[in-house]
Amino acid sequence: MISSLGAGKMAELEEPRKKIPLVPENLLKKRKAYQALKATQAKQALLAKKERKVKEFRFKRLESFLHDSWRQRRDHVRLRRLDLKPRALEAPDNHSLAFVVRLQSISGVSSLVQKTIARLRLKKLFSGVFVKVTPQTLKMLRMVEPYVTWGFPNLKSVRELILKRGQAKVKSKTFSLTDNMVIEEHLGKFGVICLEDLIHEIAFPGKHFQEISCFLRPFQLSVARHATKNRAGFLKEMGSPGYRGERINQLIRQLN
Repeated sequence: MISSLGAGKMAELEEPRKKIPLVPENLLKKRKAYQALKATQAKQALLAKKERKVKEFRFKRLESFLHDSWRQRRDHVRLRRLDLKPRALEAPDNHSLAFVVRLQSISGVSSLVQKTIARLRLKKLFSGVFVKVTPQTLKMLRMVEPYVTWGFPNLKSVRELILKRGQAKVKSKTFSLTDNMVIEEHLGKFGVICLEDLIHEIAFPGKHFQEISCFLRPFQLSVARHATKNRAGFLKEMGSPGYRGERINQLIRQLN
């Protein structure tokens, strides 16, 4: 019995002890400083979030009310003219697909224009969506024409947009179009099982175009850095809002 205990103790002594890895002192200091910095940033973000919840009183100049009133009156006159001139709602060319890009702010415009922009899912500036050319969509585009530009994209533009900026949204979750299994899971019932099928269904609209288009998020296009500083000059480079036909492909190359 005693010999067995002694042998066990000898075995424990013979086992090499595990060495604790040594960490340089400067690395420990960097880690500690980084943790302190992240804690400070989290605290500042929490305080900023609380401050945003408190509504601040902002002074609004009289000129802004006059400008909003002028925009609403202009929209009202323009929409009345569309009702009196139904020929303006005819398709300029024989195309079935259009791409719409929002260029202007809609603050202060008429409620009808704001609702139409929301139906087109153009909530952000320089965002774009594909729409199927029908009399109803043409009427919507004419209603918001001073704030958007639209035209007819070719297959190359559709492919480049979807491959580079295509994102899908399912149950408030956004993911890139990199997995054909996800596409087949949500669009397989429409005969779309891969990315190439998705591009084909968008470029050549069919009976399930609306469901497939809603599966895609609006494309958030790239804007030059100087756009915020020199907005007038940037909009001059891109051209005026409204219909531009097949020249929309040049704009897609510029902003993609």
